[in-house]
Amino acid sequence: MTAATILTLAPSPAGPATRPVAEYTAPHAPTRVDSLRTRGGADVHIHRDSDGSLSSDCTGCGEYAWTLRLSTEFAQEHAASCHRPPRLLAA
Repeated sequence: MTAATILTLAPSPAGPATRPVAEYTAPHAPTRVDSLRTRGGADVHIHRDSDGSLSSDCTGCGEYAWTLRLSTEFAQEHAASCHRPPRLLAA
């Protein structure tokens, strides 16, 4: 017989939070900074995120990469090695 853990969530006895919701600021959408062609003819799109980090996504194999390192080398390496053709978009 195995033991089960049950988690029960209840409202705080102090009532609702006192901080207004308006204090939350949504992060900005990533900004595309570059696109690289892969060996298979797809694209690796490089984005700068609102926190200053870089991310990339490949339209061929679908790989998503993220780095704090402010360099596009990680995307260049992927573009040089990816042989997948561009994926068809869902209709």
